[in-house]
Amino acid sequence: MSPNIRIALRFLTANKRAMAMSLTGIIFGVGFFIFGQAQTTGFQQFFVKTILGTDGAIRVQDRIRITFKTMELADEEDDSDSPWVIENTENYKYIEGIEQPLEVIDALKEFESVTGIAEVLTGSVLVSSNYRSYTGRLFGVDIDDYIAVSDLEKQVIFGSLEDFRSKPTGILIGSKFARLLQISIGDTVVIKSLDKNSRYTVAGIFETGVSDIDRERIYMKLSETRSVLQRAHGASFLQVNLIDPHRAREEAFHMMNTIYYHVASWQERQKSWLDAFLVLSVSTGLTVSTIILLSGLGMFNTLAMMVMEKTKEIAILRSMGYTRSDITSIFLWQGVFVLVAGNVLGWIVAVLMTYGVSKLPFRVTGIFTTDSFVVNWSIWHYVSATIIASVIVMIASYIPARRAAKLEPGDVIRGTSQ
Repeated sequence: MSPNIRIALRFLTANKRAMAMSLTGIIFGVGFFIFGQAQTTGFQQFFVKTILGTDGAIRVQDRIRITFKTMELADEEDDSDSPWVIENTENYKYIEGIEQPLEVIDALKEFESVTGIAEVLTGSVLVSSNYRSYTGRLFGVDIDDYIAVSDLEKQVIFGSLEDFRSKPTGILIGSKFARLLQISIGDTVVIKSLDKNSRYTVAGIFETGVSDIDRERIYMKLSETRSVLQRAHGASFLQVNLIDPHRAREEAFHMMNTIYYHVASWQERQKSWLDAFLVLSVSTGLTVSTIILLSGLGMFNTLAMMVMEKTKEIAILRSMGYTRSDITSIFLWQGVFVLVAGNVLGWIVAVLMTYGVSKLPFRVTGIFTTDSFVVNWSIWHYVSATIIASVIVMIASYIPARRAAKLEPGDVIRGTSQ
């Protein structure tokens, strides 16, 4: 052990109570920072997983038609009869739905990032049971294609997809919708659309976790949906799954410029919620960082007082041949010791709190459904907390260290040191 480190330890243990307070603040600051980020990003990732498993990474809908506006300009110096023409192509017209879905599907299959495509036909219908009637949203799908772009197979909580496949008039209905209608597996409902009433059997009940979806959505075979909605061809939209859903924005841009349909990524469709999670994460990080900041200020005050109390010792060290850089390193080593201990113990506190909270029963419903706290175990949370603590502690240590290094033995003896 070098003499500088040994002296730093002696100085550090001389102010045990003050250093212990600073150390405690850093421990809890680092721990709560990691714990807060684990919760906010955990719920965010769970929300993203729910959305991708329900509405897919990309949705293709509404054909784009470019509308041209032209303006003729006459050139007085030009004797030709042909005027100049300026075309404005910045205006677009959206034509609802997809008239030729098979052609669009073939074009989308050319993208290597695409892993699945499902044709979906939707429409509002009135659903009636023996007790009540409610308006629902009918989703006509080919079940095998739709499973490839969603988690519907995992979301069925009662009944089975095999019953849905085998029954020509079978439907899948959301859990909240089923409770509103007071129906269960095997019950019959009447679906009314465009003055046409048809009876269907509940083959399965699903739960996505998204309240708005579970309260209104009904899945029906695509061919049967065409009969109910009286649409012999076309689709409302195409749901697309990708190898890497996080590249949905880039892929949506390339697809839109290729097929000339409006292509919306999940980030675009859920922008408001993603922004809310981002604000919550930043707000939590800033709030908890104040604990580390206050601990850093306490450490700064402790080291500053130490410089004043140890002026004679510093003068003796300078007289023995210690340079200014040696004095600086002695005080910086004290900050390093507190920083390392604070980070390591803070990591342990964060692990214990995160693990403990993840096991607590906690029912959440709304934009997703979960029965416990959702946490995200990410090394980057620990790295971020360490960086923040390192910057604050080292700044708090450096200023008193520089002041100590400026002390001259002669000034101390004459009593003129500042």
